[in-house]
Order: sequence, then C-alpha cells, then structure tokens
Amino acid sequence: MLNIRAAVMDDFDNVKEFYYTVIDGLKYAKYSPDWKKDIYPTKEYLAESIKKNELYVGEADGKIVSCMVVNHEYNEGFGKIKWSVDADDSELYVVHILGVLSAYSGRGFATQMVQKVIETARENGIKTIRLDVLDGNLPAEKTYVKSGFKYVDTIDMFYENEGFLRSRMFEYIV
Repeated sequence: MLNIRAAVMDDFDNVKEFYYTVIDGLKYAKYSPDWKKDIYPTKEYLAESIKKNELYVGEADGKIVSCMVVNHEYNEGFGKIKWSVDADDSELYVVHILGVLSAYSGRGFATQMVQKVIETARENGIKTIRLDVLDGNLPAEKTYVKSGFKYVDTIDMFYENEGFLRSRMFEYIV
C-alpha cells in the first residue's frame, strides 16, 4: 500500500534524490519523460513546490517511491487547446513530474498517485485536471487513460529547457 502525503521541507533531499534515481533509471528506457538532473525538474522548482504544498510523495517500505506536483500552473501551449470544460485557473489542476522508482513499477503506484489527485480535486471543487505527456511516453499515457483521462490533442509545445517537443494533451472531468 502506498501512503500519499504532501511533502514537507524535511523531505527535500529525499525528493531530490528520488528524481535523480528516476532520471538515472530512465537513461536507457524505451519511453522517457526526457527529464535531466537539475535542468528539469530543477532543485528550485522542487523546493518551491514543497513550500507551496504542491509536491506529493508516495511512501512504501519506509521511503519515497513516487512523487508528483499538482498545481494550477501550465505551459502557455495549454492555451492552444480546445478543452472540454471551460475553467478558470483556480478551477483546474495540472499534474507535473509524476514518477515512480523503477524498482516499484508495476505495483499500481502511479495510478494511486493519480487517484489522489482526483480525490483532492473533488474535495476542493475543481472542475478539471489537465496534463501533457511527451509523445511516445506510452507508460504514462496508459496510466492516465486507465485512470479516466481522455486524450484531447497533440501539439508542439515549447519547454524552456528543451525547446519544442511534441506533447499529447489529456483531461479528466471531475
């Protein structure tokens, strides 16, 4: 069972090491979110997300085995999409940097993290949850579709640290 909670600043070093481990594990993976140490996610982004209570950790076996950021912030490319639901920023969640340690993959932990976002959205009167997945990241797409997300569109989206990347956009209507 996965214990999911908001991260606190005392978790910072473990969260940073979590992402380093995930990035190292994806180096030769067929499907990857294309994260790079200290480029994306940056240490500053992780620390700021913790301070804002936007970073969630999933714990199993006494350690952090999954993480994600959930907030109201999104890439400007999201504005090009014809979403199913009109929502002000305060009425939507965006999921960022969801990852699970490779040693714990296949246990449904990513799905449990997504379910936590959906439950939290319902509790907070959120209308929709949105996210982007780099084109070709089939494991991530499978997790989101299994959780009820619907594919909306594919666009070339500009990422500050990467340039333009083909991104598939998904939405969950709460």
